[in-house]
Amino acid sequence: MSVDAQINDATGLRPVERRMLRLAADGLDATEIGARFKRSPEHVERVLEFARLPGRHEAVGGTGLRPVERRLLRWRAKGVSLVEIARHFRRSPGHIERVLALVDHKRSRGVAAGG
Repeated sequence: MSVDAQINDATGLRPVERRMLRLAADGLDATEIGARFKRSPEHVERVLEFARLPGRHEAVGGTGLRPVERRLLRWRAKGVSLVEIARHFRRSPGHIERVLALVDHKRSRGVAAGG
């Protein structure tokens, strides 16, 4: 994959990775890129190397839910009471109820599929 194609398809890359890739594609060496970012040339080379690794993209089919939300859904699906869930997460039952209400809202709007 060409560098331009990689940059354009770099939805999973951090902004600094995209910018360093663009500068490298424009012909700047690691020393010049490092000077612009106040990083060593070795650091720039590592960032460029990691950015070019296969599989550096956003996960396809993600649920759109935070890890804690997914865990709460699993507990609720098992039939555990809000009081027990709250005790496990060291939060109040009201807090757990609000988070689950937000999850239900997200799922109803199609933001998060699955659970």
